Amino acid sequence: MTVHIINSQKKIPLELKPIKTIANRIMRELKLKDYEVSLLLTDDEGITQLNHLYLKRNRPTNVISFPMNEGTWLGDIAISVETAAREAEEGDMTLRDEIVYLFIHGLLHLIGYDHESGDESAAALMRDRERSLFSAVMGYEID
Repeated sequence: MTVHIINSQKKIPLELKPIKTIANRIMRELKLKDYEVSLLLTDDEGITQLNHLYLKRNRPTNVISFPMNEGTWLGDIAISVETAAREAEEGDMTLRDEIVYLFIHGLLHLIGYDHESGDESAAALMRDRERSLFSAVMGYEID
């Protein structure tokens, strides 16, 4: 089980070691110990480019997942640290908690969860799984 982290943004200082440790715990919790993912921590400009190129949306977003499912490679997750920082402040969370939550969200997409299909029960299932995973790895709940 490996989470490869690339921090391409320079605007917000981050401690990567705790994020990697928590990401690996999430992988273990999901029984994905034999799999790998990459996590790109970028800025709003970088995620806007990805969003435009792959999803035809010309705006920043918080997280995008790119499923690969090639052998042990599940895929790639990109998080805008700038957007995460704004959302953390709005939600009265730490930036680390927001990044962890977004990683969980992206990882669930990589393994087949979907909240954008229009199926409310699938969206509710994904939200519940996000919250339960967060609580399991962090030891506390979020609102």
